[in-house]
Amino acid sequence: MTRTLAIRIEGIAVFAFHGVLPEERSMGQEFLVDVDLVPRSDRACDTDLLGDAVDYGAVTEAVVTRATGAPVALIEHLADELARDLLARFPLVSATVSVHKPHAPIRAAFSDVVVTVTRHA
Repeated sequence: MTRTLAIRIEGIAVFAFHGVLPEERSMGQEFLVDVDLVPRSDRACDTDLLGDAVDYGAVTEAVVTRATGAPVALIEHLADELARDLLARFPLVSATVSVHKPHAPIRAAFSDVVVTVTRHA
């Protein structure tokens, strides 16, 4: 029997200065980040040891550090950078990152703008 382990971290909230418009870069806004990870190993399911698991606290810290770092124009670019960084730091087969921009400068009523990028090792 085979199994696949997946980890999901939803709604990591960050305040950052990403965007195309000058106001977005100067005033900043809230972004939310969701992360879906598939680790190379499901060993933690058997051993119950953190050393065999992906430390989702460390994953969250890595996302916050990058998302609040140097600004980018497009959330497509940010999502891709986050996914690439997670693959480099953690033993993952894939990382899917969704960046939500609920206060995007759109002249219509909307609830959210979300960009999702998946990278595979």
